[in-house]
Formats: sequence, structure tokens, C-alpha cells
Amino acid sequence: MKPRYVVITPVRDEVLYIEKTIEAVGRQTILPAEWIIVDDGSTDGTGELLDRRAGEHGWIKVVHRGNRGFRSAGGGVMEAFYAGYSQISDSNWDFIVKLDGDLSFAQDYFERCFDKFESEPQLGIGGGTVCQLEQGQLRVDSVGDPRFHVRGATKIYRRNCWDRISPLVQAPGWDTIDEVKANLHGWTTRTFDDLRLTQHKPTGGADGSWRNSFKNGRANYLTGYHPLFMLAKCAKRAFHKPLFLESIALIAGFCSGYFKGMPQVNDSDAIRYLRQQQVRRLLLRPSIYR
Repeated sequence: MKPRYVVITPVRDEVLYIEKTIEAVGRQTILPAEWIIVDDGSTDGTGELLDRRAGEHGWIKVVHRGNRGFRSAGGGVMEAFYAGYSQISDSNWDFIVKLDGDLSFAQDYFERCFDKFESEPQLGIGGGTVCQLEQGQLRVDSVGDPRFHVRGATKIYRRNCWDRISPLVQAPGWDTIDEVKANLHGWTTRTFDDLRLTQHKPTGGADGSWRNSFKNGRANYLTGYHPLFMLAKCAKRAFHKPLFLESIALIAGFCSGYFKGMPQVNDSDAIRYLRQQQVRRLLLRPSIYR
């Protein structure tokens, strides 16, 4: 039997890209049982476009949210995701997918992803490799991501794993702490190197390079990164161009969490496990990072 899956796509002002994603999903060899697209207060015509395209596919449902007046990184995405999650009508799904609205991919993308889940019974979270199109060539985005990490743009959760780790954190860093919890409870998580998706909007394009790196640094604080591991991460990225900019923004975002007294993820076991794995990585011992 073909696996049943539901897709949730939070979007905000994606009128230039969302049709590429609609076309990609619509030609899949295995179609979703439901696809819920959440218009998170768009003002560029995204909502109207979605309503029109949803009329062409009975398995697409559009949810409209009011405009909060600003883009809320991390937390806003998860609020929109759960607004869609509450609208799922098919309870017999095997997989749930969080998919961004600026991606395109091959027509057998989901079929091949599910084949990997079938062959790896302990695989809890997976997804393809996100790439950017540059001068006609696909370039892997975020080359330095650890192997256990699956980009938030394309996350596929196995039902049993989802039931163990949900609900997801509605804050920046949600797409790391979910994997940490999954690994803590005995599941594996990984990106599929041979399955590529094209992201048509640059990562963090709505925020700019500094704000995106600052946001990521704060997300690392919120998820409980070990300070020594964070320093090592910043040192490693110091020579990314423009020189030192990413590292300074990362450490500034990380330290801002301490200065503001922001609460970290309310899961001490997950934070303890993450820090143990990070110390093991610093000591060149086996960990989820390698």
C-alpha cells in the first residue's frame, strides 16, 4: 500500500514562488491525502492565488490568518503550522510533512523519500537536500549542517516518531530540538544527500544576512547549545565571506538570550542530551554530529 501523508505549508508573501511548489506537489507520483496551506497574513496577493489554485485540487485546503503586521521568525512559522495542523481531517496518515512554499522538486521526490523510510525502520525524521540555483547549477545550501539535521524547509516525520516528540516548540530552533528529542528517544534523523530540492528564495532572504545569522544564534541559545560548542561553531565560520560577519552575528544572537534572560526550551532532558553530544563532538568522539 502507498503511504498516506499530509503536508502543511505555512506561507507569508510567497506569491512569486508558491506556484512552483504547487506544480511540484501536484505532479507527485504519490499525492498527499491532504495539503493544508496556511496563508499567514500575506499582503502581496498570495492568499488570492492560493484560493484560486485550491479550486483545482480537492486535496488542497487553504487557511487564512490575519496579518500580525510583521514577520515572526521561527515562532510565527510554528504558529501558522499548528493553525494548519488543527485543520487535518484525515487521521489515518503515516507521515506528516512540513514543507516551505518556495521549493520545487522531482515528481518522484516523496516516493523516493518514503522508500528510505521503508528501508530504515528507525528513521524518524528525514528530508531532501535544499539547494540554490546559481548560474544554471544547483548549489547545496548550508553545506556545514550536521548530518542529523534536516532543514526546516522540508521535514518528513514518521507517525510513531511524531507522536513521541510532538508538539513542536513554537520558537526559533524548533527545527533542531525536534531532531534532538527524536535521537534522545532512539530514532535517527538525517538529510537525504541524493534527493535534491530547489529553493527559489535565498535562505533568510526576508531578513538579510546579519539578521538571519543573529536569529540563528538566538535559536542556538534557545535550544540549549553548550557555550564551548557555540564558540567552536563561530570560529569555524569566521572565514565565511564577508569575513567574520556571520560569526559576530551568531555570537551576538546567542549572547542576547543570556542578556535578556530569555527562557530556553522547556525540556531539560533534551538540552542535557544535546550538550552531551556537542561535548563528544568537541572531543572527536562518536556523536549525532558524525
